[in-house]
Amino acid sequence: MHQHFNGLKTAALFGVLFAVLLGIGALLSSGTGSSSFIWIFLFIGLATTAYSYWNSDKLAIRAMRAIPVTEQQAPQMYRIVRELSARAGQPMPKLYISPTMAPNAFATGRNPQHAAVCCTEGILTLLDERELRGVLGHELMHVYNRDILTSSVAAAIAGVITSLGQFLLFFGGGDRRNANPLAMIAMAVLAPFAASLIQMAIGRTREYDADEDGAKLTDDPLALASALRKLESGTQRAPLPNNDQRLVNTSHLMIANPFRNGVRGLMATHPPMADRIRRLENMAGRPLGS
Repeated sequence: MHQHFNGLKTAALFGVLFAVLLGIGALLSSGTGSSSFIWIFLFIGLATTAYSYWNSDKLAIRAMRAIPVTEQQAPQMYRIVRELSARAGQPMPKLYISPTMAPNAFATGRNPQHAAVCCTEGILTLLDERELRGVLGHELMHVYNRDILTSSVAAAIAGVITSLGQFLLFFGGGDRRNANPLAMIAMAVLAPFAASLIQMAIGRTREYDADEDGAKLTDDPLALASALRKLESGTQRAPLPNNDQRLVNTSHLMIANPFRNGVRGLMATHPPMADRIRRLENMAGRPLGS
């Protein structure tokens, strides 16, 4: 079990997601007299998720306009990733560099055999080799922990709940004799909002896991803590444009929120940097720089 019980938290959050799905399904069935719509939306959600899951590496790489690099072009990245992959007993992923000075990195791919790790030119300029090693350890653990599958399933369930909520709101049943209209409206409005919150909470727990497991892989928690501190200010100085929907859809994969003045609190896709840094410092047993 992870030190911060993130695996248990993820399982509990998935349980709540399923409970919301069952609740809105039961209400929709009572209002329409049929459960067929639930299965239709579920099929659509699963089909969409399957496509996204199997093509996650291509979609993210394309969004960042990243290009594959050879060992001659990126010797530092290759040296670090080869060492960490060998230490983990996993295959070497494909390596990419995105031609943007916005400092960030992400990993994607449905499994370690079909994985890709991408760094931006900005992060390669911003971090020293020790800090970059911490970041790459974090990204590799996203692949090894099957986080793309986890996020895909969470997105599928949340998408189905949102679709059902919209259907319930606008076509809330031809036979309303057994339906409570106030309950239907409340569920239609609140269920998608709750699903989005839970989906984001699942993403944040996976970030904590990748921080912890990546620090164990590199045996250097303070290196990642130092990198996160630099990224917190670096992403504000050189953010990605938030008017590109492809980048918005990819942003949850990145190690740091890539947008300037991103959403904070419950709706944030990333945990607070201060919390992540504090956890890493606690792993090392001392504050950064002490």
